[in-house]
Amino acid sequence: MFGVNRSEEKKIGKVYTAPWEKAFERVLTPFDEFIHRQSTSGLILMASAIIALILANTAFAAQYDELLKTYFKLSFGDFELKLSLQHWINDGLMAYFFMLVGLELKREFLVGELADIKQATLPIMAAIGGMLVPATFYAFFNVGGVGAAGWGIPMATDIAFAVGIISLMGNSVPRSLVTFLVALAIVDDLGAIAVIAVFYTEQLNLVAAAWVGIFTFALVAMNFGGIRRTGPYMIIGVFLWFALLKTGVHATLAGVIVAFATPAMPRFDVRAFSTRVERSAGRIIDSAKSGVNIMRNDELRAHIQTLKNGIHLSQAPLQRMEHSLHMPVTYLIVPLFALANAGIPVSAFGGDVSLMNDVTFGVIIGLVFGKLIGVAGATWIGKSLGLGALPKGCSMLHIVGVALLAGIGFTMSIFIAELAFAGSEQLVLAKGGIIIASLISGIAGFVVLKMASKRKQPGR
Repeated sequence: MFGVNRSEEKKIGKVYTAPWEKAFERVLTPFDEFIHRQSTSGLILMASAIIALILANTAFAAQYDELLKTYFKLSFGDFELKLSLQHWINDGLMAYFFMLVGLELKREFLVGELADIKQATLPIMAAIGGMLVPATFYAFFNVGGVGAAGWGIPMATDIAFAVGIISLMGNSVPRSLVTFLVALAIVDDLGAIAVIAVFYTEQLNLVAAAWVGIFTFALVAMNFGGIRRTGPYMIIGVFLWFALLKTGVHATLAGVIVAFATPAMPRFDVRAFSTRVERSAGRIIDSAKSGVNIMRNDELRAHIQTLKNGIHLSQAPLQRMEHSLHMPVTYLIVPLFALANAGIPVSAFGGDVSLMNDVTFGVIIGLVFGKLIGVAGATWIGKSLGLGALPKGCSMLHIVGVALLAGIGFTMSIFIAELAFAGSEQLVLAKGGIIIASLISGIAGFVVLKMASKRKQPGR
């Protein structure tokens, strides 16, 4: 089953290689890993959305709806928590999505593109413009109407879809433009989180809010107390999630609070880690001289475990948590969210309901034209005022392409729509607008970036 690399064996001892193992040996930087997974997530999201639409518009529609409305109960003694499958996904699993978003936000502000104010100025301005203009456009068509509560829907950008589309163009798009898009989308996510927390909160339960404060204090205390294992943060996060569920504030924000409380500094710096590795390596070699198999050599096993612990403590808990969450969030949670929420019956737009009703039209105009004007306009203003420079090798046409891709709202837009119109007929209308706008923005953004890539840019 396992092959032996003979050349390596002569140099450093036996190296056992499984048949598929080499496929996993490529080293990726954190940013490369992030882009790769976001690109893959975009494709999976697209497939999930298509499946959901098929289920909602075929003979399976009734079973699909019934499954989403099936209730699952969690009880311990007198305690009982009963939610539908759709709510378990939207309120429970999506907390991990928001935790990942929070970790990405914190990393970007500490050591990423948003850490340097000179580099961060234009993406931040673009994100702000890309939130305010779409919300204004939507409000123009819906102020005072039944769809007024949905003004936050076109503010969001789906980073997975946007990065997925831009990655299809390969090296023809400057890497700096991808970085600009990621920074913009992450600031956009921060704005969406703030909107959810402030404007889409039900009546506040003060007793539960007090518990939220206690659990948040516990998380901060663990950070200041030097607890670097991620397990305790996740455990307290579960209690925080339940407390937020009872407050009326959306429970998924527990993920953001846990993320911001997670330590961003490792215990060992590079020099201390190198010293420990050298010492551990020496002890491992000495212990291995006996020739006894590691399964029976307790001393050797202990030294290898010590080395493992040192490696563990040389990484920031924030890095470890972000890395461990990427896989389940990208390949399971977000696709499940799409399956549970993207299924809209086309029949909802028949009869007296026009496809261009105020809610659907407001969402489309907000995401397609609002994002275009807001992102590209704010970037142009910032550049003209000398507040920042365009990404290296890029022109304003590249920025227009990115501004169009920012109009792909999908995940976060659908999430806000669920909060704004829960249980009302406007929810389907808003989701229809999100899907149409995301399709238009994705195609238009791809075409514009293709045009931009054919022009020779300075600095490339």
